[in-house]
Amino acid sequence: MGEFVTVREHPEVSLFCSFLGPPSGTPLLVVHGGPDWDHSYLRQPLDRLGRHVILPDLRGCGRSTQGLGPGGYSFRAAADDLVILADRLGLDRFDLLGFSTGGQIAQRVLLAAPDRVRRTVIASSTLWPVTDANFGPWPERDVLRTAEGRVWAESALTGPDLVREAAVAGAPASVRVPERLPAYLSLLDRVSWSAEWVPGFLAGTLDSPRPPEGPERLRALGAPLLFLHGREDMTFPASFAERAAEFLPTAEAVVLEGAGHMAHLDRAEAWLDALDAFLSRP
Repeated sequence: MGEFVTVREHPEVSLFCSFLGPPSGTPLLVVHGGPDWDHSYLRQPLDRLGRHVILPDLRGCGRSTQGLGPGGYSFRAAADDLVILADRLGLDRFDLLGFSTGGQIAQRVLLAAPDRVRRTVIASSTLWPVTDANFGPWPERDVLRTAEGRVWAESALTGPDLVREAAVAGAPASVRVPERLPAYLSLLDRVSWSAEWVPGFLAGTLDSPRPPEGPERLRALGAPLLFLHGREDMTFPASFAERAAEFLPTAEAVVLEGAGHMAHLDRAEAWLDALDAFLSRP
């Protein structure tokens, strides 16, 4: 089930949202990554969570409003959209899950509406900027990540085709359980790709998805957070999840062995168990 929810009037911005599970209990608002992906790659295994789950496409992504022009895309605006979306849906209290880039946007949402967010899960993401040096010597990562980087640097494709090609090239780095890779590639075939964010990304003009002074502000806030990560994540180092749990007194980390960036697919049952256990606490 899905519907469009208008969060801005001038210019109009409408977010397409899917709804999973029974419409009862504390809803879980899910922020996908990318951007220029849609939320569909996160539906599995969340469709088995047994909770009321809300999955919006960010502005410019999937079926949500596109064509906003060069100044229409920023991570600050994307986070603000989500707070307004919660207003429009009447979510006085909700849980929050942000995946990858969405995990950084979720930090902005939490800081903007701390009295409304009950629990926050930062999945396969980071509190801090990441460089290649943060991974240490890892030859396999160097090879696999280069494949995606080459697409961005050398591909003749443009628009959504470019974004899709980069995602496919990066698949072996994102999914570390070999038998899961064919299903992941099939999943990518069903993603509704866009390229609204690409110009700013390539030009280096986008704002940071992370909130200004985020770690310090989150530490002062003292909200309950779970950092849910794959040990073999080649996008954001697992050590940063453990570092975040040490830095934030009210945070904890669950790092799944043998899982990559798409830990929710590599170790689906363990990922779901950790998520459900955290959200089930009073």
